[in-house]
Amino acid sequence: MESVIDPSGVCPPPSLAIVVPCYNEEEVLSDSAEELLNVVAGLEADGRIHAASKIYFVDDGSRDATWPIMQHLAQENPRIVAVALSRNRGHQNALYAGLSQTSEDMVVSIDADLQDGPENIAAMIDAFSAGNEVVFGVRTERETDTWFKRMTAEGYYRVMQRLGVDLVFNHADFRLMSRRAVDTLLEYPETNLFLRGMVRELGFRSTSVSYARRRRLAGESKYPLRRMLSLAWRGVTAYSIAPLRAITVLGLLAGTVSLVLIAWVLGVKIFSGSAVPGWASIMVPVLFIGSVQLLCLGVIGEYLGKIYEEVKRRPRYHLREVVGHFQSVPDSSRNDRSIARRCLVRLPEDI
Repeated sequence: MESVIDPSGVCPPPSLAIVVPCYNEEEVLSDSAEELLNVVAGLEADGRIHAASKIYFVDDGSRDATWPIMQHLAQENPRIVAVALSRNRGHQNALYAGLSQTSEDMVVSIDADLQDGPENIAAMIDAFSAGNEVVFGVRTERETDTWFKRMTAEGYYRVMQRLGVDLVFNHADFRLMSRRAVDTLLEYPETNLFLRGMVRELGFRSTSVSYARRRRLAGESKYPLRRMLSLAWRGVTAYSIAPLRAITVLGLLAGTVSLVLIAWVLGVKIFSGSAVPGWASIMVPVLFIGSVQLLCLGVIGEYLGKIYEEVKRRPRYHLREVVGHFQSVPDSSRNDRSIARRCLVRLPEDI
């Protein structure tokens, strides 16, 4: 598709897509949609975004009324597109599916509870207009979280950084990406998605926008401790081989301790003559070495499991249904010729 510079000399604003993965969000969905629509309308009125901007809600196999609400919203408002996965595939896959449906010049991802604050999107767009292709939302305050969640979350980021994983501290999945950044991300083939690490690997010019996290509109968090730990472990095993290297260190330490125990047992036997046959001198090294071996096998097995999932090359998700009023959007050419920078429009014969 050919494009030319707008002969009027007026640079049209970039189009915006907001991707919202949802799982059992019936309590907050209507309020979230209303607030996001107001934000998009305000950005359009200010001339920051194009009129063809969209909001993509992605249903990750919800078991409540989330999908019917999405359908109603998409049928009532042309700005909204509702996307349903065939089954629950997890937050990261749902977000990836939403990104793959977009064609706009800028894409913002945000959770349905809106705790990250859609009012910060304006600052992200300003950073995008300044030449940044990725804008990370960084939480400066987490007063709405419990003490336990604050401590574990911040501890998680510190541990990941120590393991060599390149993460933005206190950044989750609230970010803005350019069209080129999104298309590049979609080229990554791995099945085990950890988008926080993958986006950092893109290498495009980036910056961050700081904000204080809000209270959840309603309902409960869909990321309990079990899912948080699962995401943390996925990030470690997907982006760091430090646990494998730690096995070598642990093996050396275990061997050293075992040698000390052997020397102690032999010393008692040879020099004291008072050695009492018993199970302690046998069971201690056996249990110690056995536990180390099981731990090492578990870590190795986790990496082997990741390899097994990757080599199967199964699809990350299947779409069950897409509902929305699709309109033509400004041509962004799926590369770095974004209309935000080159002021491109379609030729009449291309429309």
